[in-house]
Amino acid sequence: MTAVVSAKNLGLTFRTNDGDVVALSDVNLEVQPGEFVSFIGPSGCGKTTFLRVIADLEQPTSGTISVNGMTPEAARKSRSYGYVFQAPALFPWRTIEKNVALPLEIMGHSDAERKARIARTLELVNLTGFERKFPWQLSGGMQQRASIARALAFDADLLLMDEPFGALDEIVRDHLNSELLKLFAATKKTIAFVTHSIPEAVYLSTKIVVMSPRPGRVTDIIDSTLPAERPLEIRETPEFLEIAHRVREGLRAGHSYEQS
Repeated sequence: MTAVVSAKNLGLTFRTNDGDVVALSDVNLEVQPGEFVSFIGPSGCGKTTFLRVIADLEQPTSGTISVNGMTPEAARKSRSYGYVFQAPALFPWRTIEKNVALPLEIMGHSDAERKARIARTLELVNLTGFERKFPWQLSGGMQQRASIARALAFDADLLLMDEPFGALDEIVRDHLNSELLKLFAATKKTIAFVTHSIPEAVYLSTKIVVMSPRPGRVTDIIDSTLPAERPLEIRETPEFLEIAHRVREGLRAGHSYEQS
């Protein structure tokens, strides 16, 4: 089975006027088909940078990385992934259905195919009936769901999500976490998800990648033992708390590594 993402000895150094900044150092990681992998670590640890390397938005300066067995550039050109940013990034002058349609228009899908895909993806994110609303008429959580629908519309196997719920309040975030798990079960996509939240990482993931402060290194990779069905109440169980404790210890170890 070909890994969806395979990074070997990956490093990325930014050249700046104030000197070199090492964002990623010696990252070795494989993401398998159908996994939900969360990346967690302190601000500036390279989580988003790694996602951007997968998406060919940044180029590594050492090591190798493949996406679906291709270079990130080839994967981008073959539209192998959808990307959900921290902010919804919807065009305010386009309705929700027109925002979701944008990648399909670029790819040249027929009107009938676009209509079918828009209906299907809006149903997946529970936005049926809001097709003709404009982004400013929706709540922040609904806008983010529309952004997820747009990323799903062209049916890529890999979904990259850069802290998509970080700006939302806890109640909305809990709801969208539950909805995302249902979406993950329904679509069988591979998901790479960046977060600062330990409970969110543990609740959502089949695998959690713990990263150290800059330069970003992988300090622990945790395979979740939680069942696929996860009501919110699972966060109060000993098994959940045990995984959360290991994540917290991995983050602490990363800080120790930096200081040693």
